Amino acid sequence: MQQDCDALIAGAGPAGLALAIALADAGFTSTVLDAQPRETLAAPAEDGRDIALTHSSVATLRALGLWQRLLPEEIGCIREARVFDGDRQASALNFSPRGHRTGILGWIVPNHALRRVSFAAAVERPGLRLIDRAQVIRIGTEPHRVQVDFETAPGMQQQLHGRLFVAADSRFSWSRKQLGIAADMHDFGRVMIVCRMQHERPHDDVAYECFGYERTLAVLPAVGNVSSVVVTADAPAAQQLLALPESEFATLVERQFRRRLGPMRLLGPRFPYPLVAAYARRFVAERSALVGDAAVGMHPVTAHGYNLGLQSVASLVHALCAARAAGQDIGSAEVLAGYERAHRRDAAPIYHGTNAVARLYASTGAPQRLARQLLLRGAQYLPPLKAAITARLTGRGGLQLPGAAL
Repeated sequence: MQQDCDALIAGAGPAGLALAIALADAGFTSTVLDAQPRETLAAPAEDGRDIALTHSSVATLRALGLWQRLLPEEIGCIREARVFDGDRQASALNFSPRGHRTGILGWIVPNHALRRVSFAAAVERPGLRLIDRAQVIRIGTEPHRVQVDFETAPGMQQQLHGRLFVAADSRFSWSRKQLGIAADMHDFGRVMIVCRMQHERPHDDVAYECFGYERTLAVLPAVGNVSSVVVTADAPAAQQLLALPESEFATLVERQFRRRLGPMRLLGPRFPYPLVAAYARRFVAERSALVGDAAVGMHPVTAHGYNLGLQSVASLVHALCAARAAGQDIGSAEVLAGYERAHRRDAAPIYHGTNAVARLYASTGAPQRLARQLLLRGAQYLPPLKAAITARLTGRGGLQLPGAAL
């Protein structure tokens, strides 16, 4: 039966494009469909979000040829992380990559930069086709093929066939719903305000997480005397923060941060993002799989959303390469079940653990405050626990892509 390509991918975000590039490098053909126009995909606007990357994620980005395309001024370095709870500034929990040859805990890169380089690398790959302004209107799965109906203009319906369909279209995935896969959605009732701020003193590549009793503040090192600032509060408080004049907002951040970096000022707009986590009850369906946020949409407190998305890409590509080597159909239930097991093993602990931490630190009750202090103290003075957390932060010993992607 004639197929247009091996894989049909819905969503040209970082996860969808990483998958398409990895598949192309491994010798598979794919078509990526996205509703956005090509010019927006090629030059995405700044959205305020910065992505923390582990060692293994950076290794994957290098293998895909993406890391090399980033500009030097887009790559921030994290050499240490410090966590504070409430006003107990003396009991900070510090994380550093001791014993690692690079002396680096992780990196931070703007989301729009990752999108830009992903698109640039994707359009250069033979065997990878990208269709923009494509609105998917139907996904049909059959025992031997997948059919996707889409429109590039009203009334202009087109059709593609493949051996596998992959949903990579956000945590609110339309494709996931069409496949009949339910997802557990958790609305934390809080809003994350992200922005970039300049400060007088150098940050020395230190990332800070300050869990206040009214709001949470994260200050992540960018290049130069610039940091990515994330303020998280409940929805009504977030609206008030967004309405503040720039100077008053900067003063508020300075005060909560105890002026560690001296005077601070905004470098651009503040972007609000409601905090909603998603966990698909299944990662596969008939001839179909979920990757990235369509499978697991993380709360950002542990900074593992994109890293976990790359793990889903690596796990799926491994499964497909192994199937091809064994002469199996890449869209078979047996092959996709292997991907399901691998990614659920990776995703379940970090997703549920992250949500538990998010709920604990969003509460202002006395029992939760005590639990937070005990958690920090235990992690600080129990070396095995602290080492395990550091290994999770750095992502060492994690994913690798098979075949030509190396």
